[in-house]
Amino acid sequence: MNRDNSETTRFDSSIIIPFVIFTGVWGSTWIVIRDQIGSVPPQWSVAYRFVLAAIAMALVAKWKGQSLKMDRGGLIAALVIGVTQFSLNFNSVYMAERFITSGVVATVFALLLIPNSLLAWAFLGQKPNARFLWAGLVAVGGVALLFIHELRSSPLAGRDIAIGLAFTLAGLLGASSANVYQAGEEARRHPLLALLAWSMAIGAVIDICLAFAVAGPPVFEARLGYWAGVIYLALFGSVLCFALYFPVVRKIGPGKAAYSSVLVPVIAMSLSTVFEDYQWSTLAIAGAVLSLGGMLLALARRRRPTLVTAPDAA
Repeated sequence: MNRDNSETTRFDSSIIIPFVIFTGVWGSTWIVIRDQIGSVPPQWSVAYRFVLAAIAMALVAKWKGQSLKMDRGGLIAALVIGVTQFSLNFNSVYMAERFITSGVVATVFALLLIPNSLLAWAFLGQKPNARFLWAGLVAVGGVALLFIHELRSSPLAGRDIAIGLAFTLAGLLGASSANVYQAGEEARRHPLLALLAWSMAIGAVIDICLAFAVAGPPVFEARLGYWAGVIYLALFGSVLCFALYFPVVRKIGPGKAAYSSVLVPVIAMSLSTVFEDYQWSTLAIAGAVLSLGGMLLALARRRRPTLVTAPDAA
């Protein structure tokens, strides 16, 4: 009897260890991105990040023995991922953080599991089971509580919040589209690291063009902390995390992999407690507990029933 792939996935170290790493790193990047918003236009910060990330990813691909030669299908796949993930997504996120706090952006991004699950169902035939849907509702309820807490504690005007949310949702759509597309048959034909290198390079070219169009000539920040942030976001938040994240998406599906985004705001707020004196409320604690509970419920391995057969069964 054939079972849904999401129900039989074995959560061994090849999934758990990468999941922990990219979730932890992405939980820290929101604070770093916030520090990037200043004298340098966000479009140029994104461009600098992915110029460096593309070079680094190409070097990693060569080190792993992957050829950077791509056929027409590979270049088209890289173009789609470059536009959606490394241009639309990140430019939208950086712009969103000009209007709303990093906590609000991270919290809204936790809803990635919804479009990921729906698009994976529509385009990859990965229909979510009932337990995953119920677990998703629990996690979304937790995210909603975190979101309410963030809005209550935000001094921002309604117009700024609306603009920030619009940018965040645009980034969410871009990320979800890339997540599902790279798990599809066409993208999987190509070596992942080489595909990522090309995707980041194409994204970087688009980012540079967008930066020139929106913000004018390049702007450079003299502060060492800014460039340390660019390096961290490029090498760890981009090269390392996407090299770990996309294989997990392909193994367990875009829906379950997106539970990383449910944990990210909890990690971001925990780090903010240490570095920014973030104050936890009862609402925020309840939201974190529900988010974690929903994720664990969705990712828990389903126990197979024991089959009792007659002694003379074939």
